[in-house]
Amino acid sequence: MIKLKELLFGSCKCKDIKITELTEKVKISENLQYHLDNKIPIGESIFRISSNAHVKLFSETRKLWEAGKIQLSESDEYFMTTDAGRQGRYEGKLVPLDLPYVIDILEEKKKPSKKKNPPLNKPKRGGPKAYYVYVRNPKTKKIQKVTFGSGGLRAKISNKEASQAFAKRHNCDQKKDRTKASYWSCNLPRYAKQLGLGEPSSRYW
Repeated sequence: MIKLKELLFGSCKCKDIKITELTEKVKISENLQYHLDNKIPIGESIFRISSNAHVKLFSETRKLWEAGKIQLSESDEYFMTTDAGRQGRYEGKLVPLDLPYVIDILEEKKKPSKKKNPPLNKPKRGGPKAYYVYVRNPKTKKIQKVTFGSGGLRAKISNKEASQAFAKRHNCDQKKDRTKASYWSCNLPRYAKQLGLGEPSSRYW
């Protein structure tokens, strides 16, 4: 069973010794083959987070890994301790786990303990993802709960090369919409202290 602390906040601070490669000749997708040919870590998927291609890449890698048909680098193997590539059922629909998504809290079922006016723009740890924050949608004027992040974000925030790659891959300098999980993932370092991740930084990553 995956430890909740490791799932939410990550624990891998290792340097790769092994590389990600097939251990036997098997048929794989073009997307996975591209990552292997170009030595691109699975954890640095070239696909947009939450896209079908992104989810399928992790799902395919997980099945091969569980079958012993692929060797993973230590950093890629770390993602196998998360729910990356797995799906769960939400309101009768299959949804990807360990990915950011947005919930309009005004459409959720009311709970006795829920506050009517939660603090806005103040990220906190917990919820269905690693972190969550309440924001007001400037278009609808409604309050939204944005959940974002995974164990991998904690690992990247202390790894200069990984954090720079993350910022570049996700175009963090262009993320301005606070109602999007990508904005908060990119700006995570700004809230590092209040989230228990170290000293805050004005940079994206």
